[in-house]
Amino acid sequence: MKQTYEYKVTIYREPLLGSIFLGGSRVDPERYSNFLNKNAADGWEVVTMERESRRELLFFKREAFLTIMRRAVA
Repeated sequence: MKQTYEYKVTIYREPLLGSIFLGGSRVDPERYSNFLNKNAADGWEVVTMERESRRELLFFKREAFLTIMRRAVA
């Protein structure tokens, strides 16, 4: 029997206030780990992720992670 999956695409980033006050905002590894662990507890497995830096409000940069996860469908 062939296994089927459902997929979830998320963009994880820190709040914009860090960018405004600090001129740039990087993802906190501890918070991102907590985000991943919460999803793992629900059965999601990371397939791939990509780091990106986005401009916000013309002057501010904000780091984000595009994360694709999957879990088996019963």
